[in-house]
Amino acid sequence: MESPISHLFKKLIIFFLITLLTTLVSSKQQCRNFKSIISFGDSITDTGNLLGLSDLNNLPQAAFSPYGETFFHIPTGRFSNGRLIIDFIAEFLGLPYVPPYYGSQNVSFEKGVNFAVAGATALESSFLESRGIHYAHTNVSLGVQLKSFKESLPNLCYSPADCRETIGNALIIIGEIGGNDYNYGFVVGKTVEEVKELVPLVISTISSVITELVSMGGRTIMVPADFPVGCWPAFLTEYRASNKEEYDPLTACLKWLNEFVKHHNNELQEELNRLQKLYPHVTILYADYFNALLHIFQEPAKFGFMNRPLSACCGSGGPYNYNSVSQCGTKGVYCCIDPSKYVHWDGFHLTESAYRLIAVGLLEGPYTIPAFDWSCRGFELKNGSSGKQYSFSSR
Repeated sequence: MESPISHLFKKLIIFFLITLLTTLVSSKQQCRNFKSIISFGDSITDTGNLLGLSDLNNLPQAAFSPYGETFFHIPTGRFSNGRLIIDFIAEFLGLPYVPPYYGSQNVSFEKGVNFAVAGATALESSFLESRGIHYAHTNVSLGVQLKSFKESLPNLCYSPADCRETIGNALIIIGEIGGNDYNYGFVVGKTVEEVKELVPLVISTISSVITELVSMGGRTIMVPADFPVGCWPAFLTEYRASNKEEYDPLTACLKWLNEFVKHHNNELQEELNRLQKLYPHVTILYADYFNALLHIFQEPAKFGFMNRPLSACCGSGGPYNYNSVSQCGTKGVYCCIDPSKYVHWDGFHLTESAYRLIAVGLLEGPYTIPAFDWSCRGFELKNGSSGKQYSFSSR
C-alpha cells in the first residue's frame, strides 16, 4: 500500500510538470519571430510619409536641418534629431528600419511598411471640421491609412493566403494615434469637456481598425498610449499660468492636461482588454508611453538628462524655448549643442535619446502590458555605433 507521503510527493511532481508545461506552452504562444513591422499613426511614428506627400513648395519642418542630424545626419522626414521608437523596435528585432509608404518606390513586406503620417488624426478630418475643429494639417486619418494598406496588398504579397500569412508574421503597431484629435481641439479653444466628447469616438475608431486587422490575419498588435502632453513645451507655453496649483510639484507639468490624457489612456486600455478577451488567439499589447516618459520627467538626472527637462533643444524664446511662429527647422532658430541631454526636441516631439529610453522601457522594462516575451530575437538596444547597451533601470 502506498504511503500518504509517497502519494503527496507524486501529486507535487505532477503539479510541477503541469505548471512547467503550461509555462512553456504560454511562452511559445507569445514568443514570435517577426518577419516585418506594419505601422500606422502620426508624427511619433512617421519615418518620412508626410515628406513624401508634400510638394516642394510646402515641405514640412522635418525636411530641414537640424532634423535628423544626430543619427542619419540628414533630414529624413522624422520629427526628431535621429531615430524614433519604431526605429529602435526594428533594431531590437533585427529588422530593417521601416520605410514610409507614401512617396516611396518598390515598398515590400521584406522591409516592413509604414503608413503613419505626421499630423494624422484617428477621426476623419470632415468629422472634426463638423465639430468646429479646423486645422491645416494632413487629412490622412487612421481610416485613410488602413485603406491605403488594403489597396497596397496586391503589390506587397502574392496571394490572399500569402498576405494573411505575412500579416500574421508581422508586428503591427497602431499609433500613437488620437493625440492630434485632442491637440487640434485644444488649439482652436475647445474646453476640456468638449474635447473629452471625442475620446469614445477615437477609441472606437482604433478598436475598429484592430478588429479589421485581426480579420486580415494580424496576430500581434501593439497599441501605444498617448504621451503626458501636459509636459510639452508647446502646451506649457500656450497655457502658462501664475497659479502653482495647476502644475505637478514633482514634474512641473500641467496637471489638468495630463489628467485628460490619463482618461484617454484608461479608456484605451479597457477597450484593448475587451478585444483581448474577444480574440484570445491574438496578442494585443498596450504600450504605456505615458508612464515610460513620465518616469523620465520625474527623475531626469537618473537617465542622463539635465535637471530642467521641459525645455526644447531646438526652438526660440521663452522659458520652454518654444515659439509657435519661429519653430525648429526655420532659418535662424537655435539648436542646442548636445541633444542627448534634452528630452524634448522641438516642443511637440522628443529627442532620439528620449525615444530610445521609451523603447527600452517597452522591450526590456515594465511598460508593455501584458508583459511580452521578445526573446525569439535576443537583440539588445545599442547607443549608435558605440555599442553601449542600455537598460531602463540605469543609463
